[in-house]
Amino acid sequence: MRQVADYQAHLEEFKAENTDIVALSVDPLDKAQEMVAKTGATFPVGYGLKVPEDADRVGAYWEERRGIIHATNFTLGPDRKVLQACFATGPIGRIAAVDALSSIRGTKRRKAQGG
Repeated sequence: MRQVADYQAHLEEFKAENTDIVALSVDPLDKAQEMVAKTGATFPVGYGLKVPEDADRVGAYWEERRGIIHATNFTLGPDRKVLQACFATGPIGRIAAVDALSSIRGTKRRKAQGG
């Protein structure tokens, strides 16, 4: 929930970079709506992902015992190919919004310089 709130707080900066944010969750609709209400998220939030089918589809780690998909961040390029991925199997290792923005800006800068 903190990560969703963090990305929402920086949403205008992502828009300025022509970058969309999407969140996905195994939570049912009512829990997803509760999270949206608590965080003020205005970007799309998918819910009801199935383990392992949807986890395998997006390339995320999942845990059978708890029926969860571990926190996974992907940065996709304009061609929809993965530029970066970060997987967290515990409470640390999530990409903060400012770090995602820094990475996106760096990628754009390198591309503009021919790299």
